[in-house]
Amino acid sequence: MDDQPPRASTPRRPRRGRLSRSAEFERAYRQGRSHGNRHFVVYAFARETGGEEKRLGLSVSRKVGGATERNRVKRLVREAFAAESEALPARHDVVVVARPGARELAEREGLAGFRDSLRELFERVGRS
Repeated sequence: MDDQPPRASTPRRPRRGRLSRSAEFERAYRQGRSHGNRHFVVYAFARETGGEEKRLGLSVSRKVGGATERNRVKRLVREAFAAESEALPARHDVVVVARPGARELAEREGLAGFRDSLRELFERVGRS
């Protein structure tokens, strides 16, 4: 009965590297340091315990655009975070808040623009 070939799946990043509970977001907002530019605000909180990984939380409001635009922005932020997170110190929880200008950046420069913008903010986190 299982004559169908297995479905081709796209490789997925494990969910472990993400913030999921509201308490984790609140801690980053309240106790973390913030750095911002025209497109994003980054809140970075240095954890004392819990592995060496860097974890990402995303906040993309409806001011950025409709569901399609917000999902595109979130996907690009995840990809840029994966590529640029070396600039962050270990054991950091990072919440990236997309400003309305992030949609224009996605349309104009795509992933390269997101990487440049986040790299700049992550370097500031590493210096502070």
